[in-house]
Amino acid sequence: MAKYYVGTAGWSYEDWEGIVYPVSKGRGFHPLAFLADFINIVEVNSTFYRPAPPAMVRSWLKRIESRPDFLLSLKLYQAFTHAREGFTPKDVDEIRLAADLVRLQGRLAALLVQFPWSFRNSPENAGYLERLLKLFTGYPLAVEVRHASWDAPGFYDLLRANGAAFCNIDQPLFDASIKPSAVSTTTDFAYVRLHGRNYENWFRESAGRDDRYDYLYARDELEGWITRIKDLGSKSSKIYVITNNHYRGQAMANALQIRNMITGDKVDVPDLLLEKYPVLRDIVRAIQAGQMDLFDKNGRGRNDGKGEPT
Repeated sequence: MAKYYVGTAGWSYEDWEGIVYPVSKGRGFHPLAFLADFINIVEVNSTFYRPAPPAMVRSWLKRIESRPDFLLSLKLYQAFTHAREGFTPKDVDEIRLAADLVRLQGRLAALLVQFPWSFRNSPENAGYLERLLKLFTGYPLAVEVRHASWDAPGFYDLLRANGAAFCNIDQPLFDASIKPSAVSTTTDFAYVRLHGRNYENWFRESAGRDDRYDYLYARDELEGWITRIKDLGSKSSKIYVITNNHYRGQAMANALQIRNMITGDKVDVPDLLLEKYPVLRDIVRAIQAGQMDLFDKNGRGRNDGKGEPT
């Protein structure tokens, strides 16, 4: 039976204060330790901007030591995926060291190799991807591409040949956007990332990060993904599901909903999140009533609203 891990992309967001995290914090409070009481995986965003020093990695591991089943996924440094030049052997060594520290504790879900929408399938780019996968061979790798040109048998064969997982994504769909899928390229694990569907701001040049990822999935939007996630569970032994619609804690709300929909298990919900997102109260009430159908059927997604989204 597959093991499902559901969590958020990152934990360090100022706009989560008073929504996910309490305003008054006790001594020693850390957001990662707080999240570990409610979800069982977090994707580390900071490693996208720079390789993590060993002391920082050890501090993360210290924060989650009381949660033995909690995993971390490390997003690969952007020099390898967005600039695709200028990285050094030192960068490679630092990434491997950070990954090794997490892996030695049995907590490494994957290294996420996330390319931008502008990275399109061409012989040159496919060759670069293959070299990159070989550079980090031996690590669990998940590859996210956003352009539909990659939806081709040769690409999936390349991932299989290198033991890498394809990252199934949800994103605003434009003409050349890769579509939702349930593709597994390794039996070890499968990966899913949900970015929201904020069409208005996704490619708007002046939109900031928060504008793009300001979206709350509705029940009917999640149901299709629950079907895909369970399908992946028939192909791979571990399924990692990451919500990246982070603005104002929406990623946390949807992560808790998804986790419950997959398994029907009880989930705890932070008190402040209940106040912000009343749909979560239906989860609590339904659990108390012993019901498994836990969403408000009238709940709807929201699309309220520099450079390409990452």
